[in-house]
Amino acid sequence: MLRAGRTLREAVVRRRIVTASGARHAFGPVPSRRLGKSLGINNIPPKTCTYSCVYCQVGRTTEMRVDRRSFYDPEAVFRDAREMVEQAKTNGERVDYLTFVPDGEPTLDVHLGGMISLLKPLGIPIGVITNGSLVWREDVREELAQADWVSLKIDSVREAVWRAVDRPHKALRPDSILAGMLDFAKGYTGKLVTETMLVAGHNDGADDVRDIADFLVRLNPDTAYLSIPTRPPAEKRVHIPEAETLNRAYQILTGKVKSTEFLIGYEGNAFAFTGDTEADLLSITAVHPMREEAVRDLLARAGAGWPLVERLKARGDLVESAYEGHRYFLRKFNLHRRKNKESPT
Repeated sequence: MLRAGRTLREAVVRRRIVTASGARHAFGPVPSRRLGKSLGINNIPPKTCTYSCVYCQVGRTTEMRVDRRSFYDPEAVFRDAREMVEQAKTNGERVDYLTFVPDGEPTLDVHLGGMISLLKPLGIPIGVITNGSLVWREDVREELAQADWVSLKIDSVREAVWRAVDRPHKALRPDSILAGMLDFAKGYTGKLVTETMLVAGHNDGADDVRDIADFLVRLNPDTAYLSIPTRPPAEKRVHIPEAETLNRAYQILTGKVKSTEFLIGYEGNAFAFTGDTEADLLSITAVHPMREEAVRDLLARAGAGWPLVERLKARGDLVESAYEGHRYFLRKFNLHRRKNKESPT
């Protein structure tokens, strides 16, 4: 599953080691806001997916498929991951997660469960970032259940919108996928999160988001993430929703889901107070909108004044939005300004 967000996926510098057989199947570790230091596992060839999402920055899927098959030797993938873990330890780098975040949809790999079993003895938690399109299959649910952390993509629960945004393989059916997600969640003992990529004019309407929220209430994820396409996608018609729309979506979800966060690629220290008031304010508002009272409280504790907020707004880093009688402040992102490298997780 290729993510633009992310989901949802963002560009990242992959420290792959080139061998006679080509690029290695592991990269990193890279910083991840969700998973700490994540070592990526690439078990799918580029652009082999069940979806061809409009927001994918790599372009349309060239190998659209829904049948599971073998792509790489599981032992080779394991050896690459083990070597990268050992290299990280030698360099004094920690690895918090081994994460399946490939160049396509990871559950297309018939050896996914076997690879997870091979990796388990390394003693590092395992995560899988999947679009969830094959979770209606019992074998896929069983294999995903072996992971410690699973992210499912839910861009819409409305069939027409889902087909327009995710552009799925014609054999896929949304009702089966959503039912499969619910079945998986019932028996899953690890940490389950979801990711929703909001695309302006496509799936960001209030009714669309409310329908997603209603489904998430049933799914009961540990965290529901909202993403935006922070890197230029191949489809020129894809745009970031306006701040008011993002704020509305966040407020709708957070009113129903126990934990909702933005996942928009900001490199700051989310929720952390570093002593740098500007950095703290930007990092927190990149995760969730802050009400005016909360902003004033943060400024007061830091001994800073409101002019800081006005400077950030004038500079284009912070934007103000109203919702149900309250003023909120959000980190502003410009699709064409962002140039820094980011983690895919």
